[in-house]
Amino acid sequence: MSSVLLIHERDSVAVATRDLAVGEEFEVAGARVAVQQAVPLGHKVAIRAHATGELVRKYGYPIGRALAAIRAGEHVHSHNLASALSSELSLQFEGRALSTAAPLPRGFSGYRRADGRVGTRNELWVIPTVGCVARTAEALAQRFRERLPSFPHVEGVHAFSHPFGCSQLGDDLQNTQKILARLATHPNAGGTLVIGLGCENNHLAAFEPFLGAHDASRIRFLSAQSVEDEFDTGLSLLTELALRAECDTRVAVPAASLSVGLKCGGSDGFSGVTANPLLGRFASRLAESGGTLVLSEVPEMFGAESAFFQQCVDAEVFERALRMVSGFRRYFTEHGQSVYENPSPGNKAGGITTLEEKSLGCVQKGGDAPIRDVIAYGGVTQVSGLSLLQGPGNDAVSSTALVAAGATLLLFTTGRGTPLGSPVPTLKVSTQSALFQRKPGWIDFDAGVLLHGACRDAVDDAFEELVLDVASGARTRNEEHGQRDIAIFKDGVTL
Repeated sequence: MSSVLLIHERDSVAVATRDLAVGEEFEVAGARVAVQQAVPLGHKVAIRAHATGELVRKYGYPIGRALAAIRAGEHVHSHNLASALSSELSLQFEGRALSTAAPLPRGFSGYRRADGRVGTRNELWVIPTVGCVARTAEALAQRFRERLPSFPHVEGVHAFSHPFGCSQLGDDLQNTQKILARLATHPNAGGTLVIGLGCENNHLAAFEPFLGAHDASRIRFLSAQSVEDEFDTGLSLLTELALRAECDTRVAVPAASLSVGLKCGGSDGFSGVTANPLLGRFASRLAESGGTLVLSEVPEMFGAESAFFQQCVDAEVFERALRMVSGFRRYFTEHGQSVYENPSPGNKAGGITTLEEKSLGCVQKGGDAPIRDVIAYGGVTQVSGLSLLQGPGNDAVSSTALVAAGATLLLFTTGRGTPLGSPVPTLKVSTQSALFQRKPGWIDFDAGVLLHGACRDAVDDAFEELVLDVASGARTRNEEHGQRDIAIFKDGVTL
């Protein structure tokens, strides 16, 4: 294995595939370069000289400007590289020819619902409308687990706690209502118990219209203030839902029935080299198969728009994508914050320097899939192919939004590692083999083998098989360890 990796022929930096010591040499693009400064694993090393102010390129695109003259062989990071992003975003839609990927070789076994969507799980979900009954919801789920052996087709019961639903106004309250409604009617829920307190802003009568058209046989409502014993009543309602869900069985469905959320968290210098491109290749094949993909984390598109948004299917979708990004930039500035606070300390320790660099690696999860739609936070996917979802980069908030948008499985890449899970199977992909070996309770698949000579086609095939197996019922690490959480975006006043 070479000691450095050149990602694109236009790049002016390479990525160190091991710690580089001063004085050693490496060969790249037909030239030999002597290392001038120690370069940690995953960090960037200059493969040619840069003048002060010159653009530095990685992934074939600028990732910032040199703060000082940089010699070939020098470590390139925060001490000599800064973002070149401007506050203005001015792009024209040109479109680009997208490579045609082969469709996936097989489908999976899932739960077909009345609205045509297909779940990858058949579970009971308990959704509190307000934080005041969050512990009640958790206790109900815990008590009902003792009854699950009587319902072999019910694959689990889970409560999703949150602190909201009261003392909220305007968009904050509606965001809470939309996210909870999308979870309550999610295809992975064979039955949902919605539990309220009774005096909250998001009381049951106010919440129910957000459900829209739904299968009423799969939802029950409980107002805790209106019954003598909420646990007896709640367990009775969960039993009704379990009897309904017990009638469900897995059936063979095509890959077109799969809806996948694409996510990264705790990224490092290899995220855009191994794990994210792996997801991108899968995304391209699933899109070609007629499946659905959702990508969020809008602040981690900043700086990658000129490359990524040319995948939009037409100028109208392109303009909507630009408006989404511009709106999120305003969100930052209206709160007096710079859009350049990203990357995080962990990202920087892993070798990512600027927001452009992080974004260019992040959007590779979308592969070459055509971008067919742009949807608002709390919205649901309406078309097959790749949709962009308005939402922040925060792992818990964006994961929840992806699930609410209809994703029945999340593919989550990480270089630093995280145990975080979502309400649906959250398949973790490590960017490096060391993380996979160190955290077997967190990571489901090792993309780091691509750095050590593994055949890319074989890795892709193994990953596709794992994804489809998980969709068919194989459990992920987050499921095995009970890592299932939700978080809701908040931006306004709390009373």
